[in-house]
Amino acid sequence: MTNAQRKFLRSLQQKKERKATNSFLIEGAKIVTETLQATYSPYKIKQLFATQDFLTDLENQNFLNNKVNEQFEIILSTSNKLSEAGSLKSNNAAIAVLEFPTLKVPKKLENLSLLLENINDPGNLGTIIRIADWYGIEHIFCSEQTVDLYNSKTLSATMGSFLRVKVHYGNEFEFLKLAEGNTFGAFLDGKNVHQSKFPQKGILVIGSESHGISEQLGKEITNKVTIPSFASGNGNDTESAESLNAAIATAIICDNWRRN
Repeated sequence: MTNAQRKFLRSLQQKKERKATNSFLIEGAKIVTETLQATYSPYKIKQLFATQDFLTDLENQNFLNNKVNEQFEIILSTSNKLSEAGSLKSNNAAIAVLEFPTLKVPKKLENLSLLLENINDPGNLGTIIRIADWYGIEHIFCSEQTVDLYNSKTLSATMGSFLRVKVHYGNEFEFLKLAEGNTFGAFLDGKNVHQSKFPQKGILVIGSESHGISEQLGKEITNKVTIPSFASGNGNDTESAESLNAAIATAIICDNWRRN
């Protein structure tokens, strides 16, 4: 790895540089291996920086052989140089530079989708993407103010699920129209999620960690649901539900939706 290459990798920690180069990086043996393993992915690998041990691993060699037609550059590096170039101090056997994908917003929904309004924490976004992957959710729609998917902390928190879940950024009000009225949102004063009936397809809206769903967007949501707290023993204390972060709330509501 040259100094110029190291500086380039470091620059991709900044959103403006990712946009300028149409590139982002993934870090760590697990997520890079999963990317190499993917039989279909909208993400094209541009460069792979890896240690000798990573490249000579038999499983990784098989994955690389399957990617031979993609013709991306492979650069040998030491783990120390990879640590200097990326944000990880451990699990630093590989870094890959990927190209931004071209994703099409669906014209109609066939299943449950998520709409995230102004999620600020990269760990929360990454975990929500992982939850969506678990529950078979193909599309996540994000407001423009939601934290960047290609933030290194977000990607790390997805544990590779970003490869299978399509994340779109744009106007949240336009995205909501895709639900054709089947809109649900997480509110403190909504209907008990355990007693709610959900359709096969629709959009679940999750608001920001500190403010929840905005008043303007809330007016467009036809079904309000809440997760009851049992902290007081009577099942009606909704105030303690404020301690649930956005990712946990998403998982609980998705589970109830799927069980319905």
